[in-house]
Amino acid sequence: MYLVLIGPPGSGKGTQAKRMAEELGFVHLSTGDILREAVREGTPLGLEAKKYMEEGRLVPDEVVIGIVREKLRSPECEKGVVFDGFPRTISQAEALDRILEELGRRLDRVVEVEVSEEEVLRRLTGRRTCRNCGAMYHVFFEPPKVEGVCDKCGGPLYQREDDKEDVIKERLRVYRKDTEPLISYYEKKGVLVKVKGEGPIEEVKQRLLEAIGVRR
Repeated sequence: MYLVLIGPPGSGKGTQAKRMAEELGFVHLSTGDILREAVREGTPLGLEAKKYMEEGRLVPDEVVIGIVREKLRSPECEKGVVFDGFPRTISQAEALDRILEELGRRLDRVVEVEVSEEEVLRRLTGRRTCRNCGAMYHVFFEPPKVEGVCDKCGGPLYQREDDKEDVIKERLRVYRKDTEPLISYYEKKGVLVKVKGEGPIEEVKQRLLEAIGVRR
């Protein structure tokens, strides 16, 4: 079975993709992870990607797609894959369709993890990080014992720039522009299902499994 999870920043799709892959015995295919793996292994495409990553630039589609193709050809991916962070655009989706067709496989389900903008902002703006040890907290879900102070080392907590409201709203705008067209693309193919992404992590996982026809 080949699955894609789509959702905005803060929707929890990365966490859920990993948990679903573990539950089903599938490969969790995160674009970031396989790019770093290709760089570590020193493959030709990995070395190409490294140049862009070291310069802080986006890795071009043709390199990302090539690395995804290499990964999908590995025996470990034969049983199933949960894609996380790929595809992000229509061109990547079309490339994935071609790769799977080359391998005699197909995409079984695309799951849109639905989370409101208000919930995304609550989840992401609430994160706090220790300046000294890097420990993570959340003002709503996992607050420190003393406000603004790390439980582990006593260091000051701060809000990262990418967790500020204006930055998150811009990320959501980019998501809607670049990624939401995938939803209509997969709706037309008849493989899209929508799942509410709000609530306890275990409950959301059960909803996702039921949406792809797995009962526990």
